[in-house]
Amino acid sequence: MKKLKKTYPTALREEAVKLVLTQGLSIEQAAAGVSIPNGTLANWVAAARRGPSEVTPPGSRTVAELEAENARLRKELAAMLALIEI
Repeated sequence: MKKLKKTYPTALREEAVKLVLTQGLSIEQAAAGVSIPNGTLANWVAAARRGPSEVTPPGSRTVAELEAENARLRKELAAMLALIEI
């Protein structure tokens, strides 16, 4: 059976890390407060302490990729609208 990776909203992640780094809560206290596993929060805190990453997270796309997709979708929409008008 394949285990699914749980994703959390960015706002939750930021808030949980703030609880540890700025408010001084332990990882265990903060994790319990926002209902996430201790290990997950520990990883987030470690990443925050290392600073911004050059690597984009999995599933993230660059602005150029998003602009290209947007252009492609606009063309597809224009073609579909042209078919409907016939």
